Amino acid sequence: MSNTLYLECYSGISGDMTVGVLLDLGADPEVLKEQLRSLPINGFEIQISRVKKSGLDACDFNVILDKEHENHDHDNEYLYGHDDMHEHSHDTEQHTHMHEHSHEGSRHTHEHTHGGNWHTHEHFHGESGQAHHIYSHEHRGLREIQNIIRDSGISDRAKQIASNIFLVLGQAEAKAHGTTLEEVHFHEVGAVDSIVDIVAAAICLDNLDITGVVVPELYEGRGTIRCQHGIIPVPVPAVANIAERHGLALHITDTEAELVTPTGAAIVAAVRTSDRLPGKYRILKTGMGAGKRDYGRTSILRGMLIQPVEDEADYIYKLESNIDDCTGEAFGYVMEQLFAAGARDVHYVPVYMKKNRPAYQLNVICSEEDVSKMEEIIFRETTTIGIRRVKMERTVMKREIHTMTTSFGEARIKICKFDGNIRVYPEYESVAAICRNQNLSYQDVWSQIRHEAENVWKREFRE
Repeated sequence: MSNTLYLECYSGISGDMTVGVLLDLGADPEVLKEQLRSLPINGFEIQISRVKKSGLDACDFNVILDKEHENHDHDNEYLYGHDDMHEHSHDTEQHTHMHEHSHEGSRHTHEHTHGGNWHTHEHFHGESGQAHHIYSHEHRGLREIQNIIRDSGISDRAKQIASNIFLVLGQAEAKAHGTTLEEVHFHEVGAVDSIVDIVAAAICLDNLDITGVVVPELYEGRGTIRCQHGIIPVPVPAVANIAERHGLALHITDTEAELVTPTGAAIVAAVRTSDRLPGKYRILKTGMGAGKRDYGRTSILRGMLIQPVEDEADYIYKLESNIDDCTGEAFGYVMEQLFAAGARDVHYVPVYMKKNRPAYQLNVICSEEDVSKMEEIIFRETTTIGIRRVKMERTVMKREIHTMTTSFGEARIKICKFDGNIRVYPEYESVAAICRNQNLSYQDVWSQIRHEAENVWKREFRE
């Protein structure tokens, strides 16, 4: 299965949507539950379910908080009901203070169904007698969150991914509040549910062994949203700062809502490896993660595991330069250097330049990855001051190199095939070595080996 993930963020992106799509793509829910149980925080349970969004089946990942830890992250009336909701924010220089207490170690699970949708609840509480302590939410900053991640039992790679995501968030929040990375304190993204979302996303990315993530753009809404400090514009400052720092392309829509959450933007910034899809690719698996907010458009994040399809066209590069002030010995030496460096072919053509000056045109055929190396050799070993470069499409016979036993001993043979035809050519170096060792004629040895090889390989090809 491919390790490249493509995220299609036409309805934005959030932490829970990301976890949902990764679970739908095959991340193991039991691994997720087991590792989340090791987090040294309390007051949450998770629910994994199947839901319908505009008739489309999607995986929903939900972090449910107890009353002591609940927030308004998914409450549309709180987020957008500015006129008839009283202000919930604190003074702009204060931080959110929440308190946690550990419960006696316990965990329980139950499942139920609603109208064809299934739900699984996992309740997580602190395990009594464990060596680690339960971290409170008071003045929770980047260091405290990194300690939570460090002291958990999640995999090392998942720890690194989660830490990278929170570093992105810390940098964005520090800029928004005009403070340092060491002094910044998180609000919504420092709450229990956001920590669980980010850690869960990291666990799932590691479980799927995702090594490449393609995200071309993030679709974002407009308008305003309520947060801890009051009513602020969309994109919220943290998202805008992340987009600026990490070069994320935002596509602003007419939807008056926050489609891209700081958590979603931070996940993209931390794990994205490319903003461009391959020219051609196969879709190996598709998944959909459901969002919670209802703002008049289908709240889903679609993800695909993809595999690039190699272009069947075969391209080669031709380098050429006209040279009228170089000796024959120099031309011979540069040819040796070019072949030794991997040139497919090197040849010279006599030409007449301006003022009827006799000269030679140097032609080098090479692959794209060798262009710079070839040009360096040409500039160093000849008197030219310029090289023309042409990318050329070519049609070639499929070729294989084999070693076979002949009447003269072992020799290397090139087998070329095209449209039902086969051609056999002895390799020069093998024939030359036989001739030198046995004091034989090159033409006689080459012809005999070719005859023997044709009998073998053409018979095998017909069979």
